[in-house]
Amino acid sequence: MVEKPITGSRKAFMTGNEIVTWAALASGADIMFGYPITPQNEVMHYWTRLAPRFGREFLQTEDEISAGFTVCGAVQAGRKAFTATAGPGNVLMQEPFGMAEAMRLPVVAVIQQRGGPSSGTVVYSQQEVTLTAYGGNGEGHRIVYSVATHQEIFDYVIKAFNTAWTYRFPTFVLGDGYQAKMREPLELYDPAERGIQLVPPTPLVGLPGAIGEDREPQHLCNIYSLEEELYDAVLRLEKDYQAMAPLVVEWQEKNCDHAELIVVSHGVVSRAADDAVQALRQEGVRAGFFRPVTLRPFPQQQLREALRRSGAGRLLVAESSQGQLLRLLRQELYGERVPIDALLMPGVGIVDEDIIAKVKSIL
Repeated sequence: MVEKPITGSRKAFMTGNEIVTWAALASGADIMFGYPITPQNEVMHYWTRLAPRFGREFLQTEDEISAGFTVCGAVQAGRKAFTATAGPGNVLMQEPFGMAEAMRLPVVAVIQQRGGPSSGTVVYSQQEVTLTAYGGNGEGHRIVYSVATHQEIFDYVIKAFNTAWTYRFPTFVLGDGYQAKMREPLELYDPAERGIQLVPPTPLVGLPGAIGEDREPQHLCNIYSLEEELYDAVLRLEKDYQAMAPLVVEWQEKNCDHAELIVVSHGVVSRAADDAVQALRQEGVRAGFFRPVTLRPFPQQQLREALRRSGAGRLLVAESSQGQLLRLLRQELYGERVPIDALLMPGVGIVDEDIIAKVKSIL
């Protein structure tokens, strides 16, 4: 019998990429398809070292497009498969990710963001928000978790597999180059011992029984000959997505009641925002903190409610891109009259002092 990757719980001090590997193992993932690209390379490296010990498999494909499509094929065969990529690789994978949207495939992908445009930098950014949330040529029927800590990387990779196989929408864990490379303490655990029931994969094709007698046919379609067919298909996807959204949407908020300004950020920048809001509160500034954990679906109702409870006169968006979260926020808050300021530092790390100075300049 193959041993379990993790039993009980234990403290660890690892890079984000190492944690992705351990979380995928703990999730019951049995195969990874991938192609090298910085800063996610070590996900592949650690997986190839660890996976054989636990009866898991790996295939390096000829490029990122193939990596994405092989994941699509594997999940149809009932394999709990995943991939990881970044930057230009994320661009190339949008074709298979779009097919996964159309065919409702439980694809899981870890995205370690790097800066653009083009190959940009291999280090860090939050410039893949738009690409990950709305890439491809569909309507963005995806689930995107934006993680902030190494503990969250572990927690949300496990959750991503469960979410993908429960609702059958492609699911993404959005990290970044800093998280991929830096080390941080966390707790590794066996999901079963935390009461987390892993959703088992099931084949989508090759099912037993005669079609029309024992079961209905599977319609895993991503091409339509008539415009009306596509119209009906998109409406079905939208209906299912909207029904699913309240069940998976996640957010964090602190000190929003009676705040005069709410700082909105996601991912690793939200850590600086949280520290900044705490420091501002100690100085008597009534600042609040709101973080969308899911960028798709976005917690728009929760943010609107936080605004109403606070009576906040302003929002401040802090992000390491030139307004990708800002544009998403404006879309989701359409109709609200609250002014939105921005601290935009594309490809550059944001620390708490940056946010404190910006808040003080506004107020």
